[in-house]
Amino acid sequence: MFEFFRKYLEDKISIAEADYQLIESVCIFKKLRKHQFLLNEGDVCTHSGFVCKGFLRKYSVDDKGIEHTVYFATENWWISDRQSLMNCTPSSYNIDAIEDAVVLLISKSNIEMLSEKIPAFKDMVNLILQRSLNATQERINYALRSTAEERYSQFLKSFPSLVHRAPRHMVASYLGITPETLSRIRKQISSK
Repeated sequence: MFEFFRKYLEDKISIAEADYQLIESVCIFKKLRKHQFLLNEGDVCTHSGFVCKGFLRKYSVDDKGIEHTVYFATENWWISDRQSLMNCTPSSYNIDAIEDAVVLLISKSNIEMLSEKIPAFKDMVNLILQRSLNATQERINYALRSTAEERYSQFLKSFPSLVHRAPRHMVASYLGITPETLSRIRKQISSK
């Protein structure tokens, strides 16, 4: 499985063979079955995860038992609770597998060590964090100023492959609408 991650790295940065060996030496691979948790709410997140295979989601559950999906991650995407990871505090989120998955895990201390020893790795991490922040800000802005139909259309445009992989109730949760509203929007779109 490291070869999958190595290809990802080769597409992003140029480093020496010894650097790849160092990175591989700190990677942990975790296989998850569908519905198995990578992180439970209340636990401290100790690793960043890179999805080698499968599909995961990050979500919270409110006091009424309603799930609020904040992030999906499929192959070549990263997933963690950065706030919990950086501050060593209990997570407000669950991360679970929507499909059987293989996730490469790197601990916070090893990310810091790799960033220190491999400047290109540090640059890549910083770029990923910046892009993630930008995407989050854009998502919040779009959610505040658009209709449910516009949010769904944007989701289709941004993540066309996820529509067929994610259950309808999870897509609705991500969009901040009910599954019934999503069904109505889908019906309206298909009749146009």
